[in-house]
Amino acid sequence: MRLKANCKINLGLNVLRKREDGYHDLETVMLPVKGLYDVLDVEAIDSGVEFTGVGIEVDCPEDKNLCVRAVRLMQSRYAIGGVAIRLDKRVPFGAGLGGGSSDATAVIMAINEIYALGLDRPTLASLAAELGSDTPFFVYNRPMLCEGRGEIMSEVEVDLRGLWLVVVKPPFGVSTGEAYSGVKPRIPDCRLMSLIDKPIEQWQGSVINDFEPHILLAHPTIALLKEELLRSGALYASMSGSGSALFAIYDHKPALSLPDDCFVHIEVVE
Repeated sequence: MRLKANCKINLGLNVLRKREDGYHDLETVMLPVKGLYDVLDVEAIDSGVEFTGVGIEVDCPEDKNLCVRAVRLMQSRYAIGGVAIRLDKRVPFGAGLGGGSSDATAVIMAINEIYALGLDRPTLASLAAELGSDTPFFVYNRPMLCEGRGEIMSEVEVDLRGLWLVVVKPPFGVSTGEAYSGVKPRIPDCRLMSLIDKPIEQWQGSVINDFEPHILLAHPTIALLKEELLRSGALYASMSGSGSALFAIYDHKPALSLPDDCFVHIEVVE
């Protein structure tokens, strides 16, 4: 079974408070980026887990590989056999784009189909939530206001159809640990959706990502990339998630002047 596991971007990200369980309460709107995806081939085998990676190298131990963890989670809950996965990795990691979370969710959904488990979306989302905070989003894969640690979702209307989306990542990542180590939780004056409901031309400076101030200070390259996106006419530019990727929204196809070592993806939102 072949699946396309697309990534996401965050429209605004408010880190509200640190919780007793060590996580943080968040407020963010996640949007799927349908044109930027990994490709997974998932098949049933007699037993165990087989994982093969091509494309961008997935350099992590097996016990931290989210695809492998997804299989083992499903094997621990349901009477299924083995699973073989071939991952063609195209979405850069350490980017705040949720590529690994999307892959893990795709594996769970593939196993549900391959082994005819008949699990509904809320059950699939609950399983995915055991692997990460943004994994449940990819079960629904449509614009969502995400709260709590990201797992409390409500569908929202965000219409960017016909606009141009650019995703840029420098040749380095930002770890989740680094992102959270410098963030200052706060309760914003306005709820995020009240800002996003305004025209996109009013978003810059009000729809903000709380990780940006210290990440851009620690990594001037990211700050320079954001400046270039805005200079080239972006209606809105921001870091996605915990970085290091940025995205920008345009009403035209932009002419960009970016370093050759950057990852760049451009698509028209459908």
